[in-house]
Amino acid sequence: MNAINESIQAQAEIDIPGSKSLTHRALIIAALAEGKSRIRQPLICEDTCLTIEALKRLGADIKEENGDMVVKGTSGRLSEGGPEINLKNSGTSMRLLTSVAALSQGDWILTGNERMQTRPIEPLLKAISDLGGKAAALHDTGCPPVKIQGGGIKGGKTSISAAKSSQFLSSLLLSSPYARQDVVIEVTGSVASWPYVELTLSMMEAFGVKVERQGWSWFRVPAGQRYRGRDIGIEGDCSSAAYFWAAAALTGNYVVTRHIKPFSLQPDFRFLDILASMGSEVVLGRNWVAVKGVRLAGIDVDMNAMPDQVPTLAVLAALARGRTLIRNVAHLHYKESDRLVDLGAELTKLGVSVKVNEDGLEINGGHIKEGTIDPHQDHRLAMSFAVARLIEPGIRILDPECVVKSFPNFWELFAELQS
Repeated sequence: MNAINESIQAQAEIDIPGSKSLTHRALIIAALAEGKSRIRQPLICEDTCLTIEALKRLGADIKEENGDMVVKGTSGRLSEGGPEINLKNSGTSMRLLTSVAALSQGDWILTGNERMQTRPIEPLLKAISDLGGKAAALHDTGCPPVKIQGGGIKGGKTSISAAKSSQFLSSLLLSSPYARQDVVIEVTGSVASWPYVELTLSMMEAFGVKVERQGWSWFRVPAGQRYRGRDIGIEGDCSSAAYFWAAAALTGNYVVTRHIKPFSLQPDFRFLDILASMGSEVVLGRNWVAVKGVRLAGIDVDMNAMPDQVPTLAVLAALARGRTLIRNVAHLHYKESDRLVDLGAELTKLGVSVKVNEDGLEINGGHIKEGTIDPHQDHRLAMSFAVARLIEPGIRILDPECVVKSFPNFWELFAELQS
């Protein structure tokens, strides 16, 4: 990346909405906190609205005020049960809120749509049970719906595998300050998308809770800590910005994305490194990032830390020179769609030579043709194939409204690249 630069001639300047990952975490922590919090520039989309409605059901007072979310926290004293909470296909809401609901003194059922009921959550449920909570899947699949019986979380020690989702670990960390005893979490094996746990720890610290750790092997949350309400701003979403970075890289235009924090902790900020290694120029400003594309070359890359950008990279790879190998993303089988299998199928429709491996994709680039893309109700697939449409306007994307899950005004902003 080039050094910070304050003057640049851009062909498009895009205002990026707030980070979905940070908005979820800030809302949940503020709902558990003592006192009032103001969350500035939050992302309001389908997923975060599901989290907001669930937190209201759990006892938090959350109101919109001039574009901010104002949250009166519960001090960890949640509602005593109620009717089931449907989180549709928001995996972040389901996983992060499962541990939070376990703090309640009442019974809850968390459910979702058909796809959610195929997404594993058993490792998290076992860990909650180890810590004295009562959470179990209603069926023997180890997937939602989940039943949580009241009584809170006692604390103690547990171990967890986060190979399928880092959100299992983030969920335990978020709720642990309200356990009656210290919580010690031993992590077995690798952590999928580990930078998202760093986002969790950073947000916990911002609200006044310290977590002890030894690398990625164990974490300890001392008992007696409490989140304290605060005023906090949400930086722009690097996952959302990446579609505009990719568009610039593919078309050769200079595109500026505003509200992006230089050297952000968000995992998808590092997608800029990938674009640079493929040949793009990247320039950082104080609160923006600009990308200019050249002819792209294929790449061999481990995408475990930024799985949301695998579809974006796959589309770029389809038009880059040579072969691209995307590795170490087996956990993409458990996203909103089976992102590896479904990506392979949709790229094949466009005449792309692609091989789906157990943990990634192998793509031989060069060209694409027109075709009709089914995003499989997956917002990230729809937005990624929008980038391809800049090169091949004959590509048609079914169910374009699925982007409301994370980026409601995506199509409006993306149209600015074509004006």
